[in-house]
Amino acid sequence: MKFRKAKITDVEPIHALITDYAEKGLMLARPRTLLYESLREFTVAVDRDRVVGAGSLHIIWEDLAEIRALAVAPDYAKKGIGRGLVRNFLNEARDLAIPRVFALTYQDGFFAKCGFRIVEKDSLLQKVWKECVNCPKFPNCDEIAMIIDVQIPAEK
Repeated sequence: MKFRKAKITDVEPIHALITDYAEKGLMLARPRTLLYESLREFTVAVDRDRVVGAGSLHIIWEDLAEIRALAVAPDYAKKGIGRGLVRNFLNEARDLAIPRVFALTYQDGFFAKCGFRIVEKDSLLQKVWKECVNCPKFPNCDEIAMIIDVQIPAEK
């Protein structure tokens, strides 16, 4: 299993993973255009040249980033791939000196195991006004907001 930044050739497999979960009502759908536009934010998990997991870290503000579109192929579930992706995103946030990372999710148990805690969506005002207003579920979002504090090492 290898984790790496996504390439243009990964868009279709990423889209297929997300669409599969979105059709089951487990996550929000993402159009291909958005995947192409935000490709640099994506990290993929690859096994034998197959994309088996994906997600992105999207910067919201100077002190806040969001884990988005986290999906793992069903036949690779419960093998640590999702946790590996989250670990990669938290390391990336740490490297960028972003102290808080959140997710809007239906999988609160998974994120709790990764150290996230539930917060009120109202505490994420930058997210709500910047992007949620364009979501088909706004203002009746039923996702759970979860956040984690990232330990930023002191500069020497």
